[in-house]
Amino acid sequence: MSFSRLHFTPSLRVIVRATRAWPSRRSFGAALVAAVVLALPALAATTAPKLDWADVPAILARITPPQFPAREFDITAFGAKGDGETDSLPAVRAAIAAGVAAGGGHVVVPAGTYLLNGPIHLQSNIDLHLAEGATLRFSGRPADFLPVVLTRWEGVILYNYSPMIYARGAENVAITGRGTIDGNARREFRQWAMDISKLQDRAQEISRRMGAEGTPLAERQFGEGSYLRPSLIQPYECRNVLIEGVTFKDSPFWVVHPTFCTNVTVRGVTVESLLINNDGCDPDSCTDVLIENCRFLTGDDGIALKAGRDADAWRDGRRTENVIIRNCLFQSKINALCIGSEMSAGVRHVFMEDCRVEEGESCIYFKSNADRGGFIENVRVRRVAIDLSRAGVVRFETNYHSYRGGNAPTAYRDFVIEDVTCANATNYAIFAEGTPQSPIEDVLLRNVAVTQAREALFLRHAVSLRLDNVQVNGRPLPEHPPATPESTAKLPIRL
Repeated sequence: MSFSRLHFTPSLRVIVRATRAWPSRRSFGAALVAAVVLALPALAATTAPKLDWADVPAILARITPPQFPAREFDITAFGAKGDGETDSLPAVRAAIAAGVAAGGGHVVVPAGTYLLNGPIHLQSNIDLHLAEGATLRFSGRPADFLPVVLTRWEGVILYNYSPMIYARGAENVAITGRGTIDGNARREFRQWAMDISKLQDRAQEISRRMGAEGTPLAERQFGEGSYLRPSLIQPYECRNVLIEGVTFKDSPFWVVHPTFCTNVTVRGVTVESLLINNDGCDPDSCTDVLIENCRFLTGDDGIALKAGRDADAWRDGRRTENVIIRNCLFQSKINALCIGSEMSAGVRHVFMEDCRVEEGESCIYFKSNADRGGFIENVRVRRVAIDLSRAGVVRFETNYHSYRGGNAPTAYRDFVIEDVTCANATNYAIFAEGTPQSPIEDVLLRNVAVTQAREALFLRHAVSLRLDNVQVNGRPLPEHPPATPESTAKLPIRL
């Protein structure tokens, strides 16, 4: 079949257009192959079956927490001291090594405060278990988290400082118990964040350019001098992950960041981390994920589902899909239940239910921009109670910040959001703005009640959007509301 006769979905047309616009030294044939490869995530989105609430039990049946042998390896038996002053990292590493040699088990942290002058690298078949009253407190010194490891930072795969607890390519790993993991990032790491324009922006821009240009992975070396803060917890390319019961605080960057993982359970955790960019839980290109019974007191998004940034994620192609979020509580300086903005490989088959948002900017939030491409589709949300929203009860954003000039708008389609209440929205109740090339499609909002809102609705470039029993300020909104005039300015928000 000739190139001119290929049938493109709207998303495929967009990505091919964007690819043509890039400077290229390759032949036409190579460019065509690259264009088709980059389009694969969008193409796959058109063929995936739609899932609904009746399909949730089948997803849950695949999400099974790992099991561990009954063996225990108490870190104090390997020399750890819970005095908050002695470096207990060698003892923790020795306990993990002993557990691995024995075929797996529980590395137990008894009550006490244990200083760790470096990262913990978990291995297969190891559960790091913190007893009640136990605290693992990391040093907070960036140099202690070298050498660099393979990670994904704001959606770009690269080498950077080690996350404070990290596992790569492991199976059956867990962090459990009633203790606390303290990133201790209020000193130097926090200063990097506070002085972000001077210390982080240059490396951030270099990383994004490397991702866009396909710089070989071995050349994507950051770490010392780059000021890219590491996550607190990152299982990377792992299977069968359990994070349960623990309290996390004072992370340098994102708090819980599973990346390229399958079969992930995050259950009953508390995140109390109010520093800059402290997202609570960000599954990134993960499949079969359950997040339940958690409390997020965060300096940034409570939960943000991600799938990589721009061309780096188009090449990789690993989506986030089959995610269930339920029975969680949010008190956020920024947003609550989010998808994006780094989601370029695509996010689909997402179910959110029975959550409470005490406060947040945008509370049910889908965010992207015209650099991202990819898709957000097949999302179901129900029974969410919101006390205060400062930017939007439900918000579809296609002009998220940090736009770099691309021409690959994200496809938004197939959303059902129902049984949502909000007491006070100081900005919009509902905000939905697509693009002319890629309008927001197939959205149903049903049984939504916002008691008080500054503005009821902002709507542009959305097709097949239907409101069924939606009331704002005590007044019903029309089933098929008209678009907001182009002359109407948008209300400002922080993000």
